[in-house]
Amino acid sequence: MSDIRLTNEKMHTFDGHDKVGVFKAGEKLMDFGEKQNAANEAVAANINDLIKRVCALEDKQIQSAEALKKIAEELSAFKKELDRVRLTEKLNSGAIERLDTAMRLAKGEE
Repeated sequence: MSDIRLTNEKMHTFDGHDKVGVFKAGEKLMDFGEKQNAANEAVAANINDLIKRVCALEDKQIQSAEALKKIAEELSAFKKELDRVRLTEKLNSGAIERLDTAMRLAKGEE
């Protein structure tokens, strides 16, 4: 964040409604212009800091979205593999049971 903090005092560029004489008008105008330039610099510095912060947040959001997409893909692949293992286990259990029954029948057991 910028070291230049926006305060009411820094943004106050016009200091009074006093009547200004012809000879003082240039001096008052110069004072106003200097204060306005300082206020503009403070606003610009703060805006630039905000732009940097928004860009950093956007970059983090993109990185987070990419990471979540990768996690989702890995989770989907894991689920497919788990379903395959469960099906294989179920088929193997059935095959083992049938073989066991066949062996018992071959031996004459019931």
